Parts: sequence; C-alpha cells; structure tokens
Amino acid sequence: MNKVEQYIFQFLNSLQLKNRSSYTITSYQTDLEDFKQFLFQENITIEDTDYKIIRNYLAYLYSKKYSKRTISRHISCLRSFYKYLMKERIIIQNPMKLIPNPKLDQTLPKFLYTNELEDLLLIPDQETPLGARDAVMLELMYATGVRVSELVAIQIKDINFYDQKIRVMGKGSKERYVLYGSRLQSLLKNYISNIRPVLLRNKSNDFLLLNHLGNPLTTAGVRTILNKIIQKGALKYHISPHVLRHTFATHMLNEGADLKSVQELLGHENLSTTQIYTHVSNEHLRQVYLHAHPRASKK
Repeated sequence: MNKVEQYIFQFLNSLQLKNRSSYTITSYQTDLEDFKQFLFQENITIEDTDYKIIRNYLAYLYSKKYSKRTISRHISCLRSFYKYLMKERIIIQNPMKLIPNPKLDQTLPKFLYTNELEDLLLIPDQETPLGARDAVMLELMYATGVRVSELVAIQIKDINFYDQKIRVMGKGSKERYVLYGSRLQSLLKNYISNIRPVLLRNKSNDFLLLNHLGNPLTTAGVRTILNKIIQKGALKYHISPHVLRHTFATHMLNEGADLKSVQELLGHENLSTTQIYTHVSNEHLRQVYLHAHPRASKK
C-alpha cells in the first residue's frame, strides 16, 4: 500500500467511526479512486498537491465528460479528505481552500401527486407478512420524510407511541425527532405486535424493519423492495426513497406548512437546502392557474 492509498484508507475508516452512511463512504471511495489515479499518472504525491494541481485535476474530470453535479461531489469529497489530512498534520496547507463548487443547473425534485401516492400505498398486500412490512415502510417514508439511511436505522426503542414521534439519527450523527399521524400509528402497532415477530424468525435484534431472513433491512434492500412494488403495480413512474422524501416536503408546503418547520423535520442544516421545495410548490401553483383560469392560456 503506497502513501496515497494509506491516507485514503485512514480517511474512509475515520468516516466509518463517525457513523457516516455507507452510501457516502462508497461514493467517497469511488471519487478518491479517480483522484488517486490522477496523482499516479502525474507522478504527484499528496504532500505536493497545491491549488494549481487541484485545478488541473478538475480539468481532467471535465475532460472525462463528468456532469457538474458529479464534479461538485468530487470537490466535496476532496474538501473532506484534505480537512482530514490537515487535522492529522499530514499536510500544512489546504489546496481546497479556494476551490469553488461549479454552479449547478437547478433541477426541481421529483415528487408524487396525491393520486399517484394513493395508488402506491395500496399496492402492498397487507395479508402477507412482507406486504404488511412494505406498507409500514412506505407509510413511514411518506409520513416522516426520513432519509433511507435513517429509515433502516430506526429501532423499536426510538418510537414514542404516546407522542407519535420517532427519534432518528441524521447526517453527521445529528439527532432529531420526526412526527407521524394516526394512519402510521395503526400500521406500526399491528406490525410490531403481529408481523415483526413472524419476520424475526426467533432471532434477536431491535431494528424496526426486517427482511425475509429476520435481519435488519438495508438501504439496498429498501430500493429493491420499491422496484418490486413498481413492477407489481405496473406503475409508469420511477420511485426512489428520495422521491418519497421530496413528496413529503412538497405536500407539507402545498398544505400551508412554513419553510422553517419543514427544514427541521427534514433535518436540513441550511434553510437554503429546503427552499428548493418552494420552487416545486410555486410551479405546481402555476400549473393549476394556467389550467383553471379562463384567460391564463390560449385554448
């Protein structure tokens, strides 16, 4: 293992110790592999990297036809990596200090309309253990807006049935509470009392959502289940865990929730991250106006 590989290994290990999501760690590992290859080709050591070399690396990424969003992710990865190297005193100057993120083309998040959501929630067969679990999983994602990594980490002890709220661990190990309503309350109580013991198969763990082997559901498992639900319902639109999170936020704002409350429920550190949902709500309002007002559009 050369020095670059050693530093990358140590950095990724530090992320695991901080309980960063497996998705983040895998993404960083992939991005740092690109960076390692670049340094190897240019015969450059970590200690020798400076602002100019980082700029050359970004030009290298652009030459590979990477999107602005992908390059932005690489930059975020390198910022974290060099922050770690500075903290460990491996380097004395941070070459990422003056590197800006590329200006991204704003894309509005995809969400489900109410009728589409209702169609989705009706697909799981709640007469079967796995179908009942799927119903809880879907309702939980929509009712609370949790990230998929937060979803699979929920344990029974995290649920406060009296106040109808759930403790979740968000990005950067930040704890917050999400709220839920009577529909999910009913599904949860039935699932925990009657369904989860069947799925558990005499095993012992405290996680809420289990797979068919009685083990905790993974983020990959959630995506696989969603794909099967889409196929079973012959749906014509793609659904990911994040689409349900987007749907939660958009529906909340459409029904009059204030932006600050939605920010807290989503666990966004900055209000600017949440503000994109106002664009979705405004676009929805615009479409309603154009469709309904007699003089809004040409017939």
